[in-house]
Amino acid sequence: MLEEEAEAEEARKNVQAKRNWRESIAKMFTRQGTLRQVEPGAGKMVARIKREKNLDNLIGRRPLPPESPKGIYLHGNVGCGKTLLMDLLFNSSEGVVKYRRRMHFHAAMLEVHDRMQKIWKEWRSSEKPGDEEEEGELEPRTDSVSPIFDAIADELLKNASDEDEFEGASLLCFDEVQVVDPFTAVALAGIFGRLLNRGLVLVATSNRPFTDLNKDGLQKEVFLKFLERLEKHVCPVSVDNKVDYRRVIADSYNKDEQKHYFWPLNSQTDEKLRVEWKNAISSLEKNGLTVSSSRVPVMFGRALEIPESCDGVAKFTFEQLCDYPLGAADYMALAQRYHTVFITNIPVMSMKIRDKARRFITLVDELYNHQCQLICTAAAPPDELFLGTDEGPLIDLEGLQFETEAEGTRLRRNVLVSGNVAPVTDHSKVQLLLSGYEEMFAFRRAASRLIEMQTPAYTLERSLMGLSQTSKGT
Repeated sequence: MLEEEAEAEEARKNVQAKRNWRESIAKMFTRQGTLRQVEPGAGKMVARIKREKNLDNLIGRRPLPPESPKGIYLHGNVGCGKTLLMDLLFNSSEGVVKYRRRMHFHAAMLEVHDRMQKIWKEWRSSEKPGDEEEEGELEPRTDSVSPIFDAIADELLKNASDEDEFEGASLLCFDEVQVVDPFTAVALAGIFGRLLNRGLVLVATSNRPFTDLNKDGLQKEVFLKFLERLEKHVCPVSVDNKVDYRRVIADSYNKDEQKHYFWPLNSQTDEKLRVEWKNAISSLEKNGLTVSSSRVPVMFGRALEIPESCDGVAKFTFEQLCDYPLGAADYMALAQRYHTVFITNIPVMSMKIRDKARRFITLVDELYNHQCQLICTAAAPPDELFLGTDEGPLIDLEGLQFETEAEGTRLRRNVLVSGNVAPVTDHSKVQLLLSGYEEMFAFRRAASRLIEMQTPAYTLERSLMGLSQTSKGT
């Protein structure tokens, strides 16, 4: 009896001791307010900090990594070789720099829009019911934009297969840096700012010095802070020698060798293009392939109608590509899917068809950036395509030194909001855009690219690159 009572008393003491221990632990955490504030992985972080402190005490502080080398900001006129210099650096960095990326402005902004929407939707789906935003809201809250840009920046250079932490220097080659709207100003400042803070080496090209990128003062306060940081991380270099090397290359060939741009519009040029089309598809038809219509998926859940296509070759009229509400995303999808594009009946462009002119320039940009072969019939040679006089000329080519295309950005914004694009209807705004620094350069650049795309050198480079999808800017 005594032994049984003693054993029971001992068991009660053990249970009470365990209860007292649990209560004391709970009181300690409750008093410090850490039960709900401990973040996932916080324990590992504390342990890591303690280990580093112990190592510091034993062998001294770990030396800081050296600062990343300064990048380069190349600016200059059409065809002066900015992108060629940048590409030489990018190609030589293969196998040396782990995290590297070459991007063109159009592709970069579309990717930013796409990732922004995906990240924002993920965040909204993870919100509690009481935290949801009002139904129908199409854009993220202002206070959520900065962390979204941070997330995009962290993903920008890292390969999907890499599981290690993104550390150390990285290389970003960015072609045709430009600021054409408030979103671009904020996005460049937010994304590039974070990357520069993490050791990014930026090599960029533009038609303007970076101090003139935001002449219109869009989001001025935000962008000025970014420019201050940019000045510390890049060396501006002007390569503006007033020579368009695309034209120099074209002048070295006989006109008979430049046979992919047929003008003026008449039965003879129509027949030449018909022969080129027949030659392009005849070998494909011998292999059992047929010409048919198709649809190409575009970003944001849309699709582009292809009236005639066959295994990498597509054919359109000018109206089919430029009279409809299409933008950079559509033309990029086209260039990525088809290595050869035929276009018939390109007119001389004036203020009467200003929207078509801007779309055509965006189309030429994307075909050129993706090394596509363009075979077409037109009403005039490239240098005269944008000199029509109906309702006034688009531009005066005297002294143009400019590069970009603002319409593409408006198209991207409308696509994000409503899934389609409407033509510009405010004529005063259109004339203001077309008389601007940026837009005028776009016409000259398009003419320069059309001239180069006719040359055997362009065709040879395209063949050597194996129809590479790497962008090739100015």
